[in-house]
Amino acid sequence: MEFSKFGDKFGRYSGITQLMEDLNDGLRNPDAVMLGGGNPAQIPEMVEYFNQLTQAMAASGELTAAMTNYDGPQGKNTFINALAALLKTTYGWDIKPSNISLTNGSQSAFFNLFNLLAGQFEGQHKKILLPLAPEYIGYGDAGLSDEMFISYKPEITLLDNGQFKYHVDFDHLVVDDSIGAICASRPTNPTGNVLTDEETQHLDALARQHNIPLIIDNAYGMPFPDIIFAEVTPFWNDNTILCMSLSKLGLPGLRCGIVIASEEITTALANMNGVLSLAPGSVGPAIAHKMIEQQDLLTLSEQVIKPFYLRKSQQAVELLQRAIPDPRFRIHKPEGAMFLWLWFKDLPITTMELYRRLKARGVLIVPGEYFFIGLDHDWQHGHECLRMNYVQSDEDMKKGIAVIAEEVANAYAHG
Repeated sequence: MEFSKFGDKFGRYSGITQLMEDLNDGLRNPDAVMLGGGNPAQIPEMVEYFNQLTQAMAASGELTAAMTNYDGPQGKNTFINALAALLKTTYGWDIKPSNISLTNGSQSAFFNLFNLLAGQFEGQHKKILLPLAPEYIGYGDAGLSDEMFISYKPEITLLDNGQFKYHVDFDHLVVDDSIGAICASRPTNPTGNVLTDEETQHLDALARQHNIPLIIDNAYGMPFPDIIFAEVTPFWNDNTILCMSLSKLGLPGLRCGIVIASEEITTALANMNGVLSLAPGSVGPAIAHKMIEQQDLLTLSEQVIKPFYLRKSQQAVELLQRAIPDPRFRIHKPEGAMFLWLWFKDLPITTMELYRRLKARGVLIVPGEYFFIGLDHDWQHGHECLRMNYVQSDEDMKKGIAVIAEEVANAYAHG
């Protein structure tokens, strides 16, 4: 069968497809050690909270009402109104309900935003600038046109305790008329890096200078789910497109993305929702609205979700450093999100090959090659890194890290 150009591009296999297939296969295989996918942790307190909340909503009829009615293309009004008030109260941001639109998950939000702001314009092709590679794997195939992204290598600062940190290399960053928007995740998936306040303000200044928006992927950030360990300031203004999600609260199956932006942007996204999906899903916003109403959303993020992930990340770092004492091994400083970014300097095989060897032994990770989107040339560093999810049980973490240590030692010794 012959597909259109659209069909050829989006019907082909991609890194994000592999990631989600691995996640699904791993969930069906009780012996697999799932250190690859982005499924959030099953935090017992949150699971119990959602059980009780949905039971109460079912008893009151609120859950049934959400399941049996369409919302408008902008999304559920009650949740949008409550969220606008919450953000204004919490941060003093000048946010109105008209500044918020919902989508069926963050992935669809980024697909719409990227193709709204970049691609083919009248007589010109514009790109999305990713100021710091590596970046989120899900961006890579989201452009309707090829060569949608351009990115730059980071500055690498070596830290004590076998860690390192990426910084934006502003000396080499080029923003010109070919850029339609700047986009960065904060905290960053895959590395756990968090842009400093200074870096964020510098990117905002560049965006304003060139009359383009700054997109911040805040799926792991403040005020919810608050999986952020660095001391930084939340950021939004009328030139910022802030993207949030309910997934990392522990509700990925409800597919609810949140976009906070200018009215021009949110109106465009609502119109796109109408064409592409009629309306965003209703159940996630109904649950989140109830959490705001009961003043649970921020409290649970701060007191349950954040401490859980902080403890798990610290445990995983300790396990890795004990298991892999090789001085060529470093871990990106864990500042947020739910992943550790591992760097095996001078590894004689690619992490794609390491991925295959680990998968054969029932341990799933994500090779680093997928995350270096938009670089204008190959970079050896990209073949030496991998992303590891640290949210599994303590037993699975020990088991998986032991296998990683064995395979890395074997690769260094024998290739």
